[in-house]
Amino acid sequence: MEKYVRQLQQETALESWQIENTIELLKQGSTIPFISRYRKEMTGSLDEVQIATIRDRLQQMEELDKRREVILSSITEQEKLTPELESEILAAGTMAILEDLYLPYKPKRKTRATMAIAKGLEPLAKIIFSQNINKIEEKALPFVNIEKEVPDIETAFAGARDIIAEWINEDARARQKIRKLNERKSQLVCKVAKGKESDGHKYESWFDWTEPLAKAPSHRILAMFRGENEGFLKVSIHPDEQEALEILESMFVKGRNESAQQVEMAIKDSYKRLLAPSIETEMRQIYKQKADKEAIRVFAENLRQLLLAPPLGQKNILAIDPGMRTGCKLVCLDKQGKLLHNETIYPHAPLYQRKESASKIVNLVNAYNIEAIAIGNGTGGRETEEMVRKIRFSRDIFAVMVNESGASVYSASSVAREEFPDYDVTVRGAVSIGRRLADPLAELVKIDPKSIGVGQYQHDVDQKLLKNSLDDVVVSSVNAVGVEVNTASKELLTYVSGLGPVLAKNIVEYRSENGPFGSRSSLKKVPRFGAKAFEQAAGFLRVNQSKNLLDKSAVHPESYHIVAAMATDLGVTVDDLMKKDLLRKQIDIQKYKTETVGLPTLQDILAELAKPGRDPRKEIEFFEFDPDVNSIEDLKPGMKLPGIVTNITAFGAFVDVGVHQDGLVHISQMANRYISNPADVVTLNQKVMVTIKEVDIARKRINMSMKEDATKN
Repeated sequence: MEKYVRQLQQETALESWQIENTIELLKQGSTIPFISRYRKEMTGSLDEVQIATIRDRLQQMEELDKRREVILSSITEQEKLTPELESEILAAGTMAILEDLYLPYKPKRKTRATMAIAKGLEPLAKIIFSQNINKIEEKALPFVNIEKEVPDIETAFAGARDIIAEWINEDARARQKIRKLNERKSQLVCKVAKGKESDGHKYESWFDWTEPLAKAPSHRILAMFRGENEGFLKVSIHPDEQEALEILESMFVKGRNESAQQVEMAIKDSYKRLLAPSIETEMRQIYKQKADKEAIRVFAENLRQLLLAPPLGQKNILAIDPGMRTGCKLVCLDKQGKLLHNETIYPHAPLYQRKESASKIVNLVNAYNIEAIAIGNGTGGRETEEMVRKIRFSRDIFAVMVNESGASVYSASSVAREEFPDYDVTVRGAVSIGRRLADPLAELVKIDPKSIGVGQYQHDVDQKLLKNSLDDVVVSSVNAVGVEVNTASKELLTYVSGLGPVLAKNIVEYRSENGPFGSRSSLKKVPRFGAKAFEQAAGFLRVNQSKNLLDKSAVHPESYHIVAAMATDLGVTVDDLMKKDLLRKQIDIQKYKTETVGLPTLQDILAELAKPGRDPRKEIEFFEFDPDVNSIEDLKPGMKLPGIVTNITAFGAFVDVGVHQDGLVHISQMANRYISNPADVVTLNQKVMVTIKEVDIARKRINMSMKEDATKN
């Protein structure tokens, strides 16, 4: 553990006690949201990102040590472990260095070198490699043996060179030097695959492309690798070959004689056949991992913004899943999102059906006391929105376009079938659209994050890493907002700190059988809801029906006694303390400090007493597209239009201007200054003004700008 703490201290610049306590809490089963929120004194108020960094790096170091043990055991069994080699293995700080050291001792399949050794040519290889002899033909003659398939001296030399080539490839210092050369000077070279010149037009930008690997952006690397996987491109990574050979020759050529000439030949063969392909594979993996991490980072940040999008709140909602030929599926939901009514309308059919559809909407708005209308942004969405906005209601009704990405995935899922077994996928999809308006977080947790449509290359990146990262985001978002235990779905409860699918299911079943929970403490009656789970979860669960106002807040039950003491000292009730700002201002929090409760926790308690259970999400903003623009054909260069950011990538942002095809604002067009990260300028669902730059109707591509002087560029 000391070794891990020292390493983490060097990498993070944190204090050793912060790292030690964080590791201990993680090993005890504490979740990242719980540690970040309720154990600030133990960690020095580390945030979720810092705690996750410690967790992930600790796991990497533990995996490295497990591999180290396997390697030491293997070499020991071979009786080849020397004190010097053991010291090098113990000091290896990366998996690449560790594997380099193990390579000469790793069990091998049949290679040219092993075949040459089997022919008895290893002694000759050692003679040549020593480079002490000039007339080596005399030394090679005794190794000629027809029975061993060494018919002549040249065959003996070739076999000896094969052995030397493998020695060079397995030399840890040589591999490290070539690796560093690749890191500094490798070129990323991309060519069109043979016979694919007329195909793969989406990859034609890279049919003849070369750039320094170190400067290649992650999205380009992933795009090229995708093109290669699809058979349209050939990608290679390599430094200058002559420079690599000079490095190896400086290491292994010791003179100017016949032996040295054989070694030079072996070096060239070793580099081209063994070392270069091996290091290229490493470099591809390293830069693929870097590109994966960047793509996942962007995806995760987009997901966080989407999950934490402003909710409309508990309203009676009429939701419409638009369609042209098959009609629009319409549902009415109550304030808790319960399905009350569904039917199909045909607002894009002949005139009499359009009038009938409008009339039905008016009747339903009145019958179910509808407060807002949610319209999916899929095919027919703009037309449906336009129809709804023309209806004259007896009171103000908000009509809102809702991003329906992933709604079809939800509607066909086991979660949707369990929730609505008697309804088809069209009804379920419409319900999902309506619930997304009321509470995006509660609805989106039911969908695989990869299907929500806010990432790029999500099917190309490391799937395990992607899942772990997105799960972290969902967990963080759910716990940042908090969950009302009496209305939350099983899927939402699953992500609450300390719960998981089993306890979430048990809570819902207990709630169904026994009625709403009356307090946080009553959660302990749920089967398998033990002390540890209660400790981890209680602060993130809200019980709005509880008589204890603290049960509606983020104050953890373990701190209720502190609030009670504050109230007692002022001679008031806890309710008074929460409702009256003047009373809270009289509290001297220094009085309540203990060995385990410090100022960070006490300050959090006071903040929570002021606004118990406050939702950290922003207020919802209503938005309208330009009513004169409905299709890509309506777009003309120079137009200035309102739009909404639907996706953020490393190279720019995609913006919906209401034409069923998102346009791209390239990073170079996002501001009147240089920016390196689009997320510094925009957020998901942000309302922006864009200028149309180019429109390619045939390829359905729209280029936009957010620059103030975009019309002049």
